[in-house]
Amino acid sequence: MAARKWRVARFDIHIDPRFDERMKSEPGIELVVSPIPRSDEDVVRALAGVDIYHLSSARNEVAKFAFVTPRLLELNPHLLAVSTYGAGYDSVDVDACTKAGIIVMNQAGANRDSVAEHTFALMLSVVHRLVESDHALRTRRGFTREDLMGHEVKGMTLGIVGIGHVGTSVARLAAAFGMKVIATDPFVSEAEIRARGAQPVSFDELVSTADVVSLHCPRDKTTINMMGAAQFAAMKRGSYFITTARGGIHDEMALAKALESGHLAGAGLDVWEPEPPPLDHPLLKLPNVFATYHTAGVTYEARRNIAIEGSEQIVGLTRGEKPPRLVNPAAWPAFEARSRARK
Repeated sequence: MAARKWRVARFDIHIDPRFDERMKSEPGIELVVSPIPRSDEDVVRALAGVDIYHLSSARNEVAKFAFVTPRLLELNPHLLAVSTYGAGYDSVDVDACTKAGIIVMNQAGANRDSVAEHTFALMLSVVHRLVESDHALRTRRGFTREDLMGHEVKGMTLGIVGIGHVGTSVARLAAAFGMKVIATDPFVSEAEIRARGAQPVSFDELVSTADVVSLHCPRDKTTINMMGAAQFAAMKRGSYFITTARGGIHDEMALAKALESGHLAGAGLDVWEPEPPPLDHPLLKLPNVFATYHTAGVTYEARRNIAIEGSEQIVGLTRGEKPPRLVNPAAWPAFEARSRARK
């Protein structure tokens, strides 16, 4: 008797077509694509009999009842694995999955180059005051070029919070620009931080000494509001804040106050809480803020890489291979036992 196909489900949200093509080319996989859900019942129907749930990393792309929560796991006890579209896994309760023997996979590193380039686009725009110059040239006259004078990043100290895939790529770009790079990361040894191109420092030292602070850490219970009023006050006067990480890691109102007071010279922000932010958000009214809509990893190349790597990771899993980007390795033994028992 032939083994039952692995059922992989996703909702009909934009994804590079290579993902679906790869799933459909694999004889041992059945792909189920359902309309964007409007209720718990829609989610239960979409995930009926599903082994692997592939969902968006973005918190604001689908309704919260499509998130992987204890409630969703209770309603869908047959799930064996969860896979996210990107490096993040904000939409997944990893602890709940681990307790249930469900593995969680992400696509860490697949969009590293796009996010690193976007980080520098934000940084150069605020340090060189490009966004202010563009706005002034479009809306008024009577100013001089010296009114819009910026700085070189060469010689500045860049502080990287989280030197994983993206942080390491940012460190390499910074070195090419002649910047000094310092970094902090609780999951990376000091020796490895040096190997990745940065001088290891504590979080507090990084915040107080960097000319540019750039966030590249995940959003979890340890990083929510990591950058608050105290941290912005501790930053050097005239320094810059950049984030392509996740909304909620920095306190937006505290950042707005630090910018309005003149303590900080500028900010480049790709992530928000929520996304998109309201049109009357204080940060959107400031001339020295360069704002983008969580698009750092949204390039054709990044989406292609995420689709290819995500689909290959799922294919490998169905063949008994341990995923290379396993978020909760503690769940692997239970997953193996549960997958052997699937009918």
